[in-house]
Amino acid sequence: MKNIIKILTLFLFCTVFKAQQTSVSVLKYEDLEKRIQQEKDKLLVVNFWSTTCGPCVKELPHFMDVNAKYTDNQKYKMILVSLDRLADKERVLKFIKNKNLTAEVLLLDDIKRMNTWIPRFEKDWDGNIPVTLFYKNGLKIHFNDGEMSKEDLEKTIKENLQ
Repeated sequence: MKNIIKILTLFLFCTVFKAQQTSVSVLKYEDLEKRIQQEKDKLLVVNFWSTTCGPCVKELPHFMDVNAKYTDNQKYKMILVSLDRLADKERVLKFIKNKNLTAEVLLLDDIKRMNTWIPRFEKDWDGNIPVTLFYKNGLKIHFNDGEMSKEDLEKTIKENLQ
């Protein structure tokens, strides 16, 4: 009987863990803006990307390597904001699993208002991705337009994580 309980407990744990690894929250711009403000006490790295963007896909393994180094630091958080369409949510979920994305992934379902929210994030952002924004104490401190190297990502984090 004890073995059956252990097996059921293990099965339940694996099922819950799997569900956590394959879920993604869908939100609008205002929700993302609030979320960024909620992380005031951290250095927040926010990367905008898409599953269909070659440079985005290329840089994500570097982001995951760097995220792994800092994930236990209470003053650090990384959020990956997918700009894929809501209709492609299943593709995003498969991508998260296949690429073993360890940072929190959000799906920004607000494409129709891009011309409104893009300049609110960064006046110099022309809408291309990937783009990475860094926030500290709720304020934007750095904007990286285009693919970001692992070295530049680490350097920016180290310089601002104090």
